[in-house]
Amino acid sequence: MPLQDLLVQAGAGLWLAWLVISIIVSGMFFQRCVQLQARSEPVSLEAARPARLWVVCFLVAPFAESVTGFGVGYIVALGALRQLGITGMPALLLGLFSQSLVPWGALGIGTTVGASLSGLSVNELGLRSAILQGPIHLLYLLIYWRLAASAGWAVPLAQKLDDLAWTLLLIGLLALANAVSEVEIAGAAPTALLLAIRFWRDERPSRARALGVLREQLPYVVLTVALCATRLIAPLRDALKSLWLIRPFESAPAFSPFYAAGFWLLLVSAWMLWRARVVPGPVIGQTLRGAWRACGVTLAFLVMAQLYVGAGLARQLADALSAVAGTAAVAGVPLFAAVAGFLTGSGAASNAMLMPMVNSLANSLQLDNPWLAAVQNGVCANLSMLSPIRVSMGAAILGFAASEGLIYRKAWHLALPAVTVGLGAVGLLTLLR
Repeated sequence: MPLQDLLVQAGAGLWLAWLVISIIVSGMFFQRCVQLQARSEPVSLEAARPARLWVVCFLVAPFAESVTGFGVGYIVALGALRQLGITGMPALLLGLFSQSLVPWGALGIGTTVGASLSGLSVNELGLRSAILQGPIHLLYLLIYWRLAASAGWAVPLAQKLDDLAWTLLLIGLLALANAVSEVEIAGAAPTALLLAIRFWRDERPSRARALGVLREQLPYVVLTVALCATRLIAPLRDALKSLWLIRPFESAPAFSPFYAAGFWLLLVSAWMLWRARVVPGPVIGQTLRGAWRACGVTLAFLVMAQLYVGAGLARQLADALSAVAGTAAVAGVPLFAAVAGFLTGSGAASNAMLMPMVNSLANSLQLDNPWLAAVQNGVCANLSMLSPIRVSMGAAILGFAASEGLIYRKAWHLALPAVTVGLGAVGLLTLLR
């Protein structure tokens, strides 16, 4: 590449990396501020039943992951599972369901990166990913029932029907949120809404109890309301989007400081520190020490992606793959996506690695590029739940001394839903081309 082109592509990669890093740092800062006021109350025996377990695995933890990302939902899940009396291997495995909505984790930043690299709108990629997530989530539910039974929480038939109904409702709301709103809140808004409804249905709280829970969860409530308002109220959304708009590269997403999700994460975090009368310096230091590795890896992957796209390498790889394997090369998309998600533990990094090649492969084989991009985005994000980063973190939090080999022998089937649906989707695309 000529030096000038190289610098332009590197600059585009740095810009994309900044969009991700702003969410990484602000999300981790928000979570540390939440921890300053966190209280842990034991769950009553009356509340500790399979219905509560489904809420933890499919709503509470995925909501936390959607808002902050980077494994925070897993930490929340493990804490909630321990309150229910579940520890050891069952807790580690059930906690992994916190990562089941990772295409919308960290306010959808991985999907945003994937959309930018595939030339799609964020809403289009988010909606197609949500449609693919439907069958994936139903397969997750089957695995969840098996794991719950092995943990001593056998789910009776009536509760299974209830779980199925609420899972279908979650899938439907997820698709609706991607269709009518921004991908940033498409995971948080449906899970928050269903959490409120389930709390009212299952707990039948008194006014005092409801207000007490609202006070405990106020940071999440304020953040969710602020994000929904800035994305759904058209005059407010348009005003914030146009205020100090920065767009150095036409092919990359723009940045509006007062519209960006990171701004609202920081604003709510500052409010929490003020309420707790905590000096921000130590919290900022802890956040930066915890975030620098994730930021560095993200920076490297996204700059690399832009360079190999600009150099034409993605196109050459796709052409070579299709020349060797023909249309069968498309089967490599969900398999490569699974490996990338597993290795990096990040939808943003996985999409940076592979989305340009997937885009070129779709053009080379004359396949539907948006759907192939959705397969890449959905599979790599879902497989991040099994990344060594997540598994080792869970084992450390639980003080679980088992080898990672033993953990993976118990957990490997969590990879099947995403890989199976991904292979089925590319097979269908090949038949319909």
